[in-house]
Amino acid sequence: MATELEIKLTLSEQSQTEALAWLLAQQEASEGPRKVLMNRYYDTPSAALNRARAALRVREAGGRYIQTLKTQGEFVDGAHRREEWEWEIPSTDLDVSLLEQTPLNDQLDLSELALVFETNFTRQIVMLNTAGSVIEVAVDSGEIAGRGAARPLHEVEFELKSGNSESLMIWAAALAREVPVFLNLVSKAEQGYHLAGIHQPTLGRSTEALSVTEFLHQLSLAWLLKAPALFSAESLSEVQRFADDAGFSDVWGQLMPELVRGCCVADMLQSIPRIGELQLAIAAAS
Repeated sequence: MATELEIKLTLSEQSQTEALAWLLAQQEASEGPRKVLMNRYYDTPSAALNRARAALRVREAGGRYIQTLKTQGEFVDGAHRREEWEWEIPSTDLDVSLLEQTPLNDQLDLSELALVFETNFTRQIVMLNTAGSVIEVAVDSGEIAGRGAARPLHEVEFELKSGNSESLMIWAAALAREVPVFLNLVSKAEQGYHLAGIHQPTLGRSTEALSVTEFLHQLSLAWLLKAPALFSAESLSEVQRFADDAGFSDVWGQLMPELVRGCCVADMLQSIPRIGELQLAIAAAS
């Protein structure tokens, strides 16, 4: 078992191209491998694994097959921390016996597991080596497919391999100053489950003050559902304080009326391209 710490940014196809060029131009960067990844996700007919807040996949890449189990984990300062089990297997067939070594063995009937959706994409790796840390950047481009439907996938993920976790936020923020990004707390697996009709989160309009993490998560769910991100002014008081303290009062002044009025995230990203900078700044400050 390992623990992952990563920051995931969603962006447009054009911005992703510009992001990759910028990353490769950095003095600390070295170009890693480029590979095609085919990922098959499994669950039971009743979505027991998804309800257990875990994801199970088999990945095919370069003739190797890797079976991975990831827990939902938690978000800390905008980064995603979760537990992970990984095994190399001989084919695309799921090896259920390996899951007997994990907590899932006591949470669901392993014999009911079946294919639910796929995430298929090209991944370009960029390694960032600084004095205090090593970061692997994955630039992913492709699609998520399930139940005869598909949605595009364009992401840049920063994953800490060693060293100081603060370097993740520093590099993500540097990229956000170059191209418009969206700090996305919704995983590829959650997107696939939603596309397959299994994961159907709901959006509420709280009058209680939201924490920064709660705010960012609600914004990510609105992006996933393609629904208006609707907040009461009262619920945003704490978030506004962090935005002001981080020096983003101007961006917040543009964003808050849209949040109270109820606007789709895609539209806000078009009209307020610095949303990603704001998200990362308040995540770091909270």
